[in-house]
Amino acid sequence: MAKPLSENTLAIIEATAPFVAEHVDQIVPVMYRRLLAAPEIRALFNMSHQHGNSPQHKALAGALVAYATHIRNPGVLADALERIAQKHVGLQILPEHYPHVGEALLGAVAEVLGEAATPEILNAWGEAYWFLANTLIEREEEIYAGAEEQDGGWRGWRRFKVGAKDSETSEIASFTLYPVDGLPVLKHRPGQYLSFRFAPAEGEEYRRNYSISSAPDGQSYRITVKREPGGRISNWLHDAVEVGAEFDVAAPAGEFFLDPADKREVVLLSGGVGLTPMISMLESYGGGDLRMVYVHATRNGQSHALAATSRAKAHESHVFYEVPEENDVANGVHTGRVDPNWLVQISDPARADYFICGPTGFMQEMVSGLKAANVPDARIHYEFFGPASAQIG
Repeated sequence: MAKPLSENTLAIIEATAPFVAEHVDQIVPVMYRRLLAAPEIRALFNMSHQHGNSPQHKALAGALVAYATHIRNPGVLADALERIAQKHVGLQILPEHYPHVGEALLGAVAEVLGEAATPEILNAWGEAYWFLANTLIEREEEIYAGAEEQDGGWRGWRRFKVGAKDSETSEIASFTLYPVDGLPVLKHRPGQYLSFRFAPAEGEEYRRNYSISSAPDGQSYRITVKREPGGRISNWLHDAVEVGAEFDVAAPAGEFFLDPADKREVVLLSGGVGLTPMISMLESYGGGDLRMVYVHATRNGQSHALAATSRAKAHESHVFYEVPEENDVANGVHTGRVDPNWLVQISDPARADYFICGPTGFMQEMVSGLKAANVPDARIHYEFFGPASAQIG
C-alpha cells in the first residue's frame, strides 16, 4: 500500500495548490516537452494529442488541480483513478515508466515557477506525486494479474492476426482478430477495448485503443475503425492492412462494460463510431430478458455502420440522422440530433441505466441532460477515448 503523506506535505500542497493552479497551463506543456524527449516514453503517447492547447494537456492540468484540491481525501477521485489505471494497463504502462513522469513534472514546476519553487515545495510535490504513482502502480498490477490468471488471458503483448476485413461503410471497416498461437482468448466484458502496438513502417511505433465490437466467444475479437482525416493509424488500417497482417495486442481492459446483473432497463446511446461497444453489448445480451433500448446518432445512412445488429437485437431501436438523404427519411429515421428530454421520455429514468459513447460534445450534452432529469450518477456510464484523466458532464 502507498505510504501515507506526511502532515507537512499535506500542508504544503494545500498552501501551494492555488499558486500551481494559476500556472498549470504553463506547467503542463513544459512537462510534456520534457517527458516526450525520451524515445521510450514518446512511443507510449498518441502524438496527435500533443499539438497546441490539446485536450490531453487540458485533462492533465485539470487532474493536477483536482488532485491537489482533494489531497486529504483522494477517495473523491476514485472513479477517475480507475479510468486512468485501466488506460495505463491497456497501453502497457509499467512501474519503470513512472520516474520519467515524476522527473518531467517536478522539472516543469521548477522551470515555470522559478525561485518560488523552493526545495521544500518541490520535495512535497514529489512526495505527493509518488503517493499517487504508487496507488496507480498497485491497482495496475492487480489488473495485469487478474487478466493473466483468467482462462485465455495473458500479460503484456500477444500476437494477433487479421482473419477477416469487412467494409461497413465507405469510411468504417471491421477487423476480426485471431491469436497467432491458436490458443483461446480471454472473454471480454461487453464494452471493453483492446490496446494495440502498431508498426506501420520500420522505426515507427504507435499505441491505440479500439473498442471490441463483437460478443465474447473465447476465440477472437472484432474491432471497427473509422478512417479519420489525417489519422496515421486509421488510414493505414484502411489502406494497407489486409487479411493475414499481425499486430501486438494487450488483454481487454476498461471499466466501461455492461453487467446485466441487477439491471432492469438499459439504454444504449451512441454517436458516430461510438456504436462499437454498444454492438458488443447488443450481441451479448440483446433479445433476452433484459430490456434494451438503442439510440444511435450519425450523419446519414451512408455513415451508419452495423445497423442490422441494432434492429435485430434491441427491444426498441431509434436512429437519428443529422443530415439525412432522401431514402433515409423514407426508412422512418428521426431527423436532427438527439434531445436529452426526448431520451428520458422514451425510457424510464427512475430505473434505467444509460450507457453512452460518442464524440465529446455529444456525450457532454447527453450526460448533462440525464443529470438534469435526476438520473443518478451511478446509472450514467460512458466511454471516452481521449486523455485518461478527462471528465465528462
